[in-house]
Amino acid sequence: MASPTVENYLKALLALSRQRDTVSISDLSAELGVSKPSANSMIKRLAEQGLLEYERYRPLRLTEEGRKQAALVVRKHRLTEMYLVEKMGFGWEEVHPIAEQIEHIDSPALFERMDQLLGSPDFDPHGSPIPDRQGNISARIGQRLSGCEPGDVVILTGLENSSPDFLRYLNEKGLRLDAVIKVAARESYDGSMRIIYGGREETLPKGTADQLLVATQLRAPASGTSTR
Repeated sequence: MASPTVENYLKALLALSRQRDTVSISDLSAELGVSKPSANSMIKRLAEQGLLEYERYRPLRLTEEGRKQAALVVRKHRLTEMYLVEKMGFGWEEVHPIAEQIEHIDSPALFERMDQLLGSPDFDPHGSPIPDRQGNISARIGQRLSGCEPGDVVILTGLENSSPDFLRYLNEKGLRLDAVIKVAARESYDGSMRIIYGGREETLPKGTADQLLVATQLRAPASGTSTR
């Protein structure tokens, strides 16, 4: 069984490798908030265990086994978040720190039972894909809301930012996954967007629209008809 520290390093390496082409020790130490010497020491341990390809002054790369182990930690984390929301009534802004602790429990039966009770969900409460039992991770669904055009009608499928502060901000706006959104206007000056959803009309800064992933459903009906 890998230690929580090893699992955190593997998870960080996986996340970084999905965000950029190359990952350095500096990237890793910044991601985890540890010193470069500490990160370097752990990198050597992971390489000795066959979980990481490591050569001095070369980018870091998880081995196939390292990538699988990292993905399975992510699976436990995201299943836990979904269980906390769907079965225990937690808010989506509350679940991350709890899942950070539970993800290190070494009990396959526990997480399999979670999966069964949830009906084997494909995505967590924030729209992030849940890896399967083999560690395969599907792509996120959608494009950034900021890339949509006035007249588009889209559905909110995921978030690029799932920090508690951002989630509380979305709560205040009444924006949840699966919300149907009509893009009413986009300002050419600053990229802010006026959107209509659930009987509400809001103007979102471009920075917020950049963080919302949406899938196009249809074009808005002609004038004189309504959308919900």
